Amino acid sequence: MARILITSAIPYINGIKHLGNLVGSQLPADLFARYNRARGHEVMFICATDEHGTPAELAAAKAGKPVAAYCAEMHDVQAEIARGFRLSFDHFGRSSSERNHLLTQHFAGKLAEAGLIREVEESQIYSIDDHRFLPDRYIEGTCPNCGYESARGDQCDNCTKQLDPTDLINPHSTISGSTNLEVRKTKHLYLRQRSLRDKLEAWIDSKKDWPILTTSIAKKWLNDGDGLQDRGITRDLHWGIPVKKGDQIWPGMEGKVFYVWFDAPIEYIACTAEWADAQGLPDAAWQRWWRTDMGAQDVTYYQFMGKDNVPFHTLSFPATILGSGEPWKLVDYLKSFNYLNYDGGQFSTSRGRGVFMDQALSILPSDYWRWWLLSHAPESADSEFTWENFQVSVNKDLADVLGNLVSRVTKFCVAKFGTEVPSAGEFGEQEARLIEELGTRIKDYAACMESMEVRKASAELRAIWVIGNEYLQAAAPWTVVKTDPERAQAMIRLSLNLIRVYAILSAPFIPDAAATMMAAMGSQDWTWPDDVAAAMTALPAGHAFSVPENLFRKITDEERADWQQRFAGIRT
Repeated sequence: MARILITSAIPYINGIKHLGNLVGSQLPADLFARYNRARGHEVMFICATDEHGTPAELAAAKAGKPVAAYCAEMHDVQAEIARGFRLSFDHFGRSSSERNHLLTQHFAGKLAEAGLIREVEESQIYSIDDHRFLPDRYIEGTCPNCGYESARGDQCDNCTKQLDPTDLINPHSTISGSTNLEVRKTKHLYLRQRSLRDKLEAWIDSKKDWPILTTSIAKKWLNDGDGLQDRGITRDLHWGIPVKKGDQIWPGMEGKVFYVWFDAPIEYIACTAEWADAQGLPDAAWQRWWRTDMGAQDVTYYQFMGKDNVPFHTLSFPATILGSGEPWKLVDYLKSFNYLNYDGGQFSTSRGRGVFMDQALSILPSDYWRWWLLSHAPESADSEFTWENFQVSVNKDLADVLGNLVSRVTKFCVAKFGTEVPSAGEFGEQEARLIEELGTRIKDYAACMESMEVRKASAELRAIWVIGNEYLQAAAPWTVVKTDPERAQAMIRLSLNLIRVYAILSAPFIPDAAATMMAAMGSQDWTWPDDVAAAMTALPAGHAFSVPENLFRKITDEERADWQQRFAGIRT
């Protein structure tokens, strides 16, 4: 049994996330977690809400609520939606937790002791109309690198270049829209990433199996232009983790907080501590996942995220871990994703464009969305959601291939042989061929899942559903029953067992439908079918089953047209 640690990029607290956010981190992480649990491994799957920084303050102000109250409310909303999509987190925490406060301050203290933090007096934009400094995303303007006119003060969403607010051309305040800005002096702490550059590069170079997308982004930040830069880790904000050196006051940093991108990844560790607290467990329970001197040396750690988050997870967070000099667990494999676009444009939380997670669940159950998103995951390139493609995928893959097989087999058996697994007849050459092909396909499917090739895994799973349909079509028990009822019984006995196997294999992708299939087969045996021949006799003759309700309904042309109009890309 392996020990698998999985973290999904933690979503910002500022509102409900869209489908692009979901498929870029949380959903494929859940797929991988479910698969590894199904294989008998010990899994810790962690996520949280990212509650600090300018997006939280701006969203709270827009909602007319105190930022702490807004974050608490939105954490509950996001947790409920995550449950709706069946995201199987072991814990869904909060970056504003006391655990994260203490751990972030601890890391800052250790980095300071190691000489890896320097104090810098810098020029920062101050809004005269807003009476405050404008760090990060309180400022928008034109990117000096690519010319994108809505670049943020910390990063351009278009070209992913890391920026400082003073880099922007024609900047304006995102609070008031004011261009009445001036540059003033303020002091901040910087993480001396440049001094860790060689160590970071050697670590990245050691990851020979990482996706090209991940390593190319990391290398770009290491080598482009002037190369890796030291990074500010404090901000002039009211909401956040107060700057401290461990548990000591940091002279000159009073009233400042740590930058959200410093504390947010540390929440992965803190969230696991939150999990232990919630379970009433001692610190050793979470430390065995994170400290290599306390048991984490045999943990394999996987991160899932969109490509815009890669620089912080391949450079800044590892710099924090390595620089601390303490035996914390570093990521072993970083699975990154490109963007999912929406009907010819981009999804955007801040601009309210696209289908959002709550809207999706109001239309159809989560399995419909899980299947489409995972089977179209933007792995090697950006992908695009269109309503036409969504309709075709649901109707053909889920309704016609999987749902139709389950319905045909169970209804036919009830009509001809009753509500128990038929006992007569023996498996013949057709069944032997199916079992052999199924064995090969399951191995291919497992290989794709283990290497986190999401789209390939979905294609292999669909192929497994297809060979069941092809067997039924060729065997034709509804015809054979007229001349050789015992032979037809053997066919149906195998097919009912096939449904149980499909439930097990499909559960990582479509957990609700899988549970429905398993319940209809009157079983709770979720043992992975390593021995396919044995799995095809797991439901013995005489075992009771039932006909499940229709697993998946088809999407009509009228519905598709209606949704396309209703969700034209603007959410007020």
